[in-house]
Amino acid sequence: MWDNALPSFLIGLREGLEAGLVVSVLVATLVRSGHRSRLPHVWTGVLAAVGVSMGFGAVLTFTAAGLSGPAQEAFGGALSVVAVAFVTAMVFWMRRSARSFSGELKEKVTAALDMGAGVLIVTSFLAVGREGLETALFLWTTGQAAGESTGPLVGAGAGLLLAVAVCWGLYRRVLHLDLTRFFTVTGVALVVIAAGVLGYGVRDLQEGGVLPGATAYAFDLSSRVDPGSWYATLLSGTLNVTPQMTWFQVGAHGGYLVVVMALFVRGVRGAGASAAPVGAATVAPPPATTTWRRVPRWVVPVAALAVPALLAGVLVAVGDAKPAAAATIDVSTADCGKGFTAPRAGRRSFEVRNAGRSTVEAYLIDPTSTAVYGEVEGIAPGTTRTLIATIGSGSYAWRCVPTGGQAVTSAAVRVTGGGARTAVLPVSEKDLAAPLASYRAYVEKGLSGLLTRTRTLQRDIEAGHLDRARADWLPAHEAYAELGAAYGTFGDFDAKINGATAGLPFGVKDVGFTGFHRVEYGLWHGESAASLTGPARQLTSDVAALREDFPHEDFDPGDLPLRTHEILEGTLQQELTDASDYGSGTTLATAEADIQGTRVLLGVLRPLIERRDPGLLTDVDRWMSRTEHLVLSARHGDGRWTPVGRLPATSRQQLDGAMGQLLEELAPVPDLLEIRRAA
Repeated sequence: MWDNALPSFLIGLREGLEAGLVVSVLVATLVRSGHRSRLPHVWTGVLAAVGVSMGFGAVLTFTAAGLSGPAQEAFGGALSVVAVAFVTAMVFWMRRSARSFSGELKEKVTAALDMGAGVLIVTSFLAVGREGLETALFLWTTGQAAGESTGPLVGAGAGLLLAVAVCWGLYRRVLHLDLTRFFTVTGVALVVIAAGVLGYGVRDLQEGGVLPGATAYAFDLSSRVDPGSWYATLLSGTLNVTPQMTWFQVGAHGGYLVVVMALFVRGVRGAGASAAPVGAATVAPPPATTTWRRVPRWVVPVAALAVPALLAGVLVAVGDAKPAAAATIDVSTADCGKGFTAPRAGRRSFEVRNAGRSTVEAYLIDPTSTAVYGEVEGIAPGTTRTLIATIGSGSYAWRCVPTGGQAVTSAAVRVTGGGARTAVLPVSEKDLAAPLASYRAYVEKGLSGLLTRTRTLQRDIEAGHLDRARADWLPAHEAYAELGAAYGTFGDFDAKINGATAGLPFGVKDVGFTGFHRVEYGLWHGESAASLTGPARQLTSDVAALREDFPHEDFDPGDLPLRTHEILEGTLQQELTDASDYGSGTTLATAEADIQGTRVLLGVLRPLIERRDPGLLTDVDRWMSRTEHLVLSARHGDGRWTPVGRLPATSRQQLDGAMGQLLEELAPVPDLLEIRRAA
């Protein structure tokens, strides 16, 4: 966390100090001119600017959360480039204006006093708002680069608090600060950090498909350097230098650093005495011009580029720059684990070779618990695959599982030194047998209830009671949606019962358009009861056939973990975009049914999940409750639902963001409960 906090601390300190100096000048100008009564106008503008900045950060977060994976990468990369542009402009502007901005701002305040309270509010709002928007944008991009929010928020908060304390000291004349020197030093640091953010942004644009060269690596030390080590984490968090970087990344990072640093250093050469804000006692520092003039222009940019690279090299050398050659391990049934000796602690690479005659799955396991540290599946005879694992203190063995054969386990070795490493406790089909039986019973009961509801819907239509049919359609459709994890077992029945018009040549008029959505379209587009009787009867017939067929169908136990993520992934793509709405405007009701179906599924899998990752479902439950609350806020007291397209933009962004985060929390479940033959 602390390595990720450093860049945010610096931006929070610098931007906070800039904004604080602005406020100090505004307040001092009003107090000294005898207009203390106008201070509330200044604070109104300041608070409005803070609110807008926080709202801007929220908009960025929720907008990104609602995008697909590649779109998120492209969005984050583009904003990273914009943030670098803003920070670069800010650094150069403050270098030029450190001495004069106080006088310029006092002139604006004096003019605003003559024009009324509104102008004074706008003046303070604009002066502080610019700094706030820059801060929000840069903090968002650094948080994206860090992959977590705690460190950047802690760093930014600490920087802002320190900036407030410094500004208070300057205003009260208890602190002296050479502002020109301060903004010069922090400017150099920000240029270095901005170069890393630009490199990160370029990588995001490559992964989003905007820029080419996503697999053209300038260097790839991922097999030699542990990304979780302290030195790799330090470099990644502060400078965005990672063990694997593309040529485009390196070019953008290094090019920006050399060019911008050269221009910045050239601008500060000859810098003289610094200035302080109004109300602060100024201490004239010794002239700094001679020091800069003795240094050639090329020294600082070259040093800025060379020092991080040298630091990376030293730290990697201290850590693991020269790992032992990858050990070759035989994983045939005859020689499972041959060549395996106790490895040193740390990130290790193993060349796994199948010297047998059948395809093998190879697992590096804890022989006591059978927990898996690493795995390679589908190793064909005569081929070699690489397995990378982080080794810590504990016991290790190889388990070789041939296709159609019995598993063989090698002799165990003991490793001492290094911290404890997390392994995944494997799941077998036997482990999933009880959850599968429980869920099958739930689906069979649900199908009986579904049949009752579709028969009611059919009778409404046959009797010509279309208003009643519209009321009964939604509960029937919700009952089907709650069975989401079994869709793969329903086979062709799913398309008949809940099919859409996608791929049908004649759309809603196509004879292949059947089921709930066909009835929905007719009920909400003015079709007569006579024209809907056939589709309603067909729907009931298909549901009845499914109920009879389901007990005899094979239900792949591996589907259960997959559906914990897939159900709501479909909800985000279909229901929350209105793509599955054929007139009723109730896709949010279907989304609520999908949430309930996912909750039931997680309930039967909960014991297996909690045994392997006790804290995982805590976050899942929290985000599921939050998402469900946002969905239910669209339901009215009379049972009607607000269509997704009519939700306020803010509400829709919040819902998309919450659902996106819920999917992120659910993402580890399928891998955690994947059936492994190592069990």
